[in-house]
This record gives sequence, structure tokens and C-alpha cells, in this order.
Amino acid sequence: MTKITIGARSSKLSLAYVAKVTELLLKNNNDLRDENIEFKAIKTSGDIEASKKISEIGGKNLFCKEIEENLLEKKIDIALHSLKDMEAKEHPDLTIAAFIKRNDHRDVIVSSKINNFEDLKKKIALIGSSSKRREFQLKKINKNISIKNIRGNVDTRIKMLEEKKLDGIILAAAGVKSLKMDNKISFFLNTNEVLPAAGQGIIALQCRKKDSSILDILKRVNDRKAHLCGLAERTMLQTIGGDCDTAVGAFAEISKETLKLKAQLFSDDGKDSYNFELSGRSIDAEKIGANVGQSLLKLSRNKFKKK
Repeated sequence: MTKITIGARSSKLSLAYVAKVTELLLKNNNDLRDENIEFKAIKTSGDIEASKKISEIGGKNLFCKEIEENLLEKKIDIALHSLKDMEAKEHPDLTIAAFIKRNDHRDVIVSSKINNFEDLKKKIALIGSSSKRREFQLKKINKNISIKNIRGNVDTRIKMLEEKKLDGIILAAAGVKSLKMDNKISFFLNTNEVLPAAGQGIIALQCRKKDSSILDILKRVNDRKAHLCGLAERTMLQTIGGDCDTAVGAFAEISKETLKLKAQLFSDDGKDSYNFELSGRSIDAEKIGANVGQSLLKLSRNKFKKK
């Protein structure tokens, strides 16, 4: 078999995800060997412009664009993304061929001063984050929380906790746990308290639509639940015209073939929030996502502008 090249960002977290995906591919494809798989590190716009706010450089596809370009130019065969970073509408020549089993979907607080959710609700605190969603959610929990914009890889942001004299930072649990930095977590935020970003905790494997051999390899590692939940969340995001900088949270889960999607959209100024929840057959994931998105747009009454 010829070489298969996986393209991804060069962060420690991306490398951990590449190792996980490589192991899955080898385990589920008997004709693949270690020597058949290679890795190409790709710098994205989000990595290059690391000092700027996401909103300042445009929220769409910041961490995926250059990887997708490599895929279209046939410099790589598989693009590895965090699903939450992907633009809701894919390039017409590309497809997500596999959704890897979801890691922990929750957000976490890393802090030496805020030890639990009750502290978060009561204390005057300066929290580090670059996400509008997280900023608005935290300020809804406690109006005395201020946000300091910080960007960078997970380990970089944890270092910033002391360097920038912050009271805490908020991160995706999946990233912290994948880097085996669980000991840094002060507490988890459940989905009743803070809804995560659409697709959070899911690794997406993308390839060219017409690359039948790669499609066949990737379908063997696709996780059905992650696929359906990711589809529902991404369809909601596409329906509202959102991107990775939109202040919207979403989480879908499946129980006995019933999929429940919860979503929360904030007005552009963060002063108002709109919540909607819908359940239905898991095979109707796309339809559920579209209905939730349409309902959020109606509830927001032009206080949220589609991108």
C-alpha cells in the first residue's frame, strides 16, 4: 500500500490526536502498517495570528483552512480537525468521512482561587478566555466576572494563568485530558451550567469526496453516535449562519435511539440569551439540528445577525 499522509496542526494536542487516530486506523484496517502512515504538520491562520482576538482576524475556518487547502491540493490524504473548529458548511469537494468517538464534551475551570461552581457564582474574578460564548455564559452566571482575552495552545494558556495574574481560565475538558493534565482541573462545568461549543470533544477526519480508497479506510473508524450528534450540532450551527466565533453552545446526546439537542444562542451584545431543546429519532439528526437552528433565529428576533 502507498503512503497515507495525515495533515494536522503541530500543537501538542494535535499530535496527541494524530497518535490516537493512527492507532485506530491500524487497529481497524488489517492491510495498514505503521510505515504506511505519515504526518504533515500544517500552520493555520489561527496559529500564525495567535496574539489577536479571533473576532479581529475573522472567525471562519481559522484553524482548518490551510489544512483543507493541503487536502484539495493532494499534499495530504486525511485532514484531522477538532470538529468545533470547522466551518459548518464544507467545501463541496471535501467530506467528513469519520467522526471519532467523543471525548469529554464539557468545559472546565483551571484555578487556584475558584474551587467549585458556588465560588464561580459568587466571587469577583478575572477569567482568561478568547471565546465569546464562554464570556457571555460566565457573565450570565456571575456579573462580577471579567474576561481577559488569552489565546494559544492548552499548555500555553495554563502557563498564562500565573503570568497574566488571572483568577482562572476556562478550557475544553477534552484538550486538557488528552494532554494528561487532569491534575490542573479545578472542576467541570456540566451542560446544565455551561453548554459547550458545537462539536466539542469530537475529532473529525476529512478527505476528498472522490477518494474512494481513503473513504473506505475512514468509514471503519467512524463512531455512529459521534457522527449523529456532531451532525445535529453542526446543522444547527449552519442554520443560524454561525462559525467558531459565534456565541452559541450546543450539545446532543443519544439514549435508546432518541437524540436530544440542547442549544443556547446569545445576542450580539451578550445581554440576551435564547435556549431551545428538541428530541427526536437519532436518524433524523440533521432535521433536528435544522429545527433547533430555525427556532433560535425566531427567538432572537434580529438581536443576532447571521454571519
